[in-house]
Amino acid sequence: MAAAEDGGTRASDLDAHVGARIRLRRTMLGMSQEKLGEAISLTFQQIQKYERGTNRVSASRLFEIAKVLDVPIGFFYDDMPLAPTAPPPEATQAAPVMGFAEAQQGFGGPPMPGASSPATVDAAVLSRRETLELVRAYYRIPDAGVRKRVLDLIRSMAPAD
Repeated sequence: MAAAEDGGTRASDLDAHVGARIRLRRTMLGMSQEKLGEAISLTFQQIQKYERGTNRVSASRLFEIAKVLDVPIGFFYDDMPLAPTAPPPEATQAAPVMGFAEAQQGFGGPPMPGASSPATVDAAVLSRRETLELVRAYYRIPDAGVRKRVLDLIRSMAPAD
């Protein structure tokens, strides 16, 4: 497959990234490939192919998946590795773009200055069972005030940057 116009990122790399984000969100919700497939009238094998990046997800199918997984379309492109080329001219003048992770108020809103951004977090950490269990347990806390205090506690226990 030929290199994309962005300076060398292969289209298959983009498909794999979108697939990994589908898998991340699906597992964060505790949803099986079979359930996701049923929701959008596909087999779990097709979902597997999407998640591996073997098959490319069409725009209309990605829209359906986003609805079922309750995320904006942009979620699937968050943290996408960029080619090591110069940023587009408008990137130096425009306000920073907020991705899905930064927009979530459940985790305290945008990252604090000096805190590591979600882009620096290894994707493997986000897909670990321990991380997923922590996120699921956090969102099962019905009281938003208690959730905030739990988040504050965890932040206070983490080493300062």
